[in-house]
Amino acid sequence: MDDASARKPVRVTIFNQNYSLVAADDSGHIEELARMVDDLMHEIAHRAGNIDTARTAVLACLHLADQKCTLEKEIAQLRERVQAKARQFSIRLDEALEKTTRNAIREHE
Repeated sequence: MDDASARKPVRVTIFNQNYSLVAADDSGHIEELARMVDDLMHEIAHRAGNIDTARTAVLACLHLADQKCTLEKEIAQLRERVQAKARQFSIRLDEALEKTTRNAIREHE
């Protein structure tokens, strides 16, 4: 199956505008993303009052970019914590193996 045969047309509505898109595999995922963007834009428009669609879209993009940056920082921090724990585990494992080896040598003496 080639890439073209896996593509599916998807119609979504974002901020009262219809869009025809092509989904690589799961059209439901594209529909869910569109609903999230639509909800966000409507929330921004409601809070901001009378602003045009372009400004609403820009504010939505800024909001999503901020969320992305926040998540990237959180992921980097989690990676650092996992690496630190892995180093600690490796040190403890090395110590345990060394102790076991010493004990085995003593038993054979």
